[in-house]
Amino acid sequence: MINHLGEGPPVQPDLGEPLDHPRAAIPDGAHRLPRPRRASPRTARALVLLAAFVCAACGLVYELELVALGGYLLGDTMTQTSIVLSVMVFAMGVGSLLAKRLTRRPATSFALVECALALTGGLSVLVLYSCWAWLDRYRATSAGLVGATFLIGALIGAEIPLLMTLIQRIRREDAGRAAADLFAADYVGALIGGLAFPFLLLPALGQATGALVTGAVNAVAGAAVVLWLFRDEPSPRARLLLWAGCGLVLITLALAAACTGAIERAARQALYGAQVRFATQSGGHEIVLTGGPGPQVPPQREAPLELFRDGRPVVCGPDEYRDHEALVHPALAAGPQGRVLLLGGGDGLALREVLRHPAVSEVLVVADDPALPALARDDQGLAALGGHSFADPRVRLVTAEPLDWLRTDRDSFDVVLADLPADGHDLTYTTVEFYGLATTRLAPAGRIAVRTGPPGPGVWAGESALRAAGLRTVPYAAAPGPTHCARGPAEGQTFVLAAREQPRLTLDPDAPPPRSLTPDTLQASAGLLAARRPADLPAPPTLLG
Repeated sequence: MINHLGEGPPVQPDLGEPLDHPRAAIPDGAHRLPRPRRASPRTARALVLLAAFVCAACGLVYELELVALGGYLLGDTMTQTSIVLSVMVFAMGVGSLLAKRLTRRPATSFALVECALALTGGLSVLVLYSCWAWLDRYRATSAGLVGATFLIGALIGAEIPLLMTLIQRIRREDAGRAAADLFAADYVGALIGGLAFPFLLLPALGQATGALVTGAVNAVAGAAVVLWLFRDEPSPRARLLLWAGCGLVLITLALAAACTGAIERAARQALYGAQVRFATQSGGHEIVLTGGPGPQVPPQREAPLELFRDGRPVVCGPDEYRDHEALVHPALAAGPQGRVLLLGGGDGLALREVLRHPAVSEVLVVADDPALPALARDDQGLAALGGHSFADPRVRLVTAEPLDWLRTDRDSFDVVLADLPADGHDLTYTTVEFYGLATTRLAPAGRIAVRTGPPGPGVWAGESALRAAGLRTVPYAAAPGPTHCARGPAEGQTFVLAAREQPRLTLDPDAPPPRSLTPDTLQASAGLLAARRPADLPAPPTLLG
């Protein structure tokens, strides 16, 4: 890696000899590096290994930040993970090769590498988020993600050769033993960084501030420790410049942390317009609510209430009733409806439609993110749109991931409604496993209704999965209508109603009539989809597939 012992003329003293030993001769042309002062070799070696430990932890945090941000901004988490990991590993190899030119002054080079890495990794989240908000949302962000990953990976790759050189300068020893200690510190640091990211940094600080704090730790632990140990390597002027550079990096990161809130607000306004009424990060997702009534918004300038999750529109206030009526009312007709299980639906809009049925005695809502139900209760506009449904005494809310909850709960329900995404990159909630678990929660005469996205392959894949779970199905569509939101969800959403016996599409005569549905329009939409059904349904999607 750094010292190829036994290959060519040695550039170091014999093994076991300290650099200041009388017998430690430096061959002609070799570069003598001063030993660390004010610290015994054992203490100096431990500090270098500690720097390797901290730098490895920071490096893995940067990598996980890029993976999480790529999936959040660009979607398709599997693709973004593959891109980040492959580019990162390739760049680390490039950085290791380039580091061979830096080993003549390893302490100075390591300080420069760590300052550059702290600055690049610390600012990466804000830079990529700004690219996503102000530039082309896919191409610019994709190019920025690849570029940031390559630069961070190259700097990380340069660390190990430089650290190996520094360890050998402190105390000459067998290269295999030195590599074992260095890689042990590196791998343990990576473990700590990998655990700290999801359990400490992300929930406590968020992605942007977490990356900035990581950069500051990286600069202090990497550059400062080595500069203190090996401060005799650079000239006094160079040493002063290195300390000033490290301080400048810390000041830059601190200023960026102070401006993070303003940058996020400006980016949200660029994305969503000026009427952003609520924004938060929760459960690894960004929830943004815009438009709607407000004390400082004149009625004539009031924008439609819109709800976004991870930058993608999920609710358009004036239009949402068509989708939620189509999901709920056919499932609650022609059968028992006392106990209803609503998977998802944290915005309270499908719940509003369920509670319009007087025969419903209990509704259990399983939402994976507590922030959205809290918003549906507390925000004036969203609460009014949802009819203050979470205040109804018949409602019980459970915060859990729906698939995990289905695996552990054993209650049965007359109706199961899946108000979950069906047309994004995460298709977990359209698989045979998910529908099979949901089927086990059905009472003998129960029904299940699920979203299957816009007309197309998704509806047939959903129907195939429900049939593979042992149910009989009928697909149908929401009523068409005008669109009031420029970035609203795709129109013409489809659904599948399923039961153990062939379900009948109708409406409950005892419930208030929906605004957009009649039995005739339901039957007509089912007929149109039946005419488009392929002769052979596609293979049902599975978690492994």
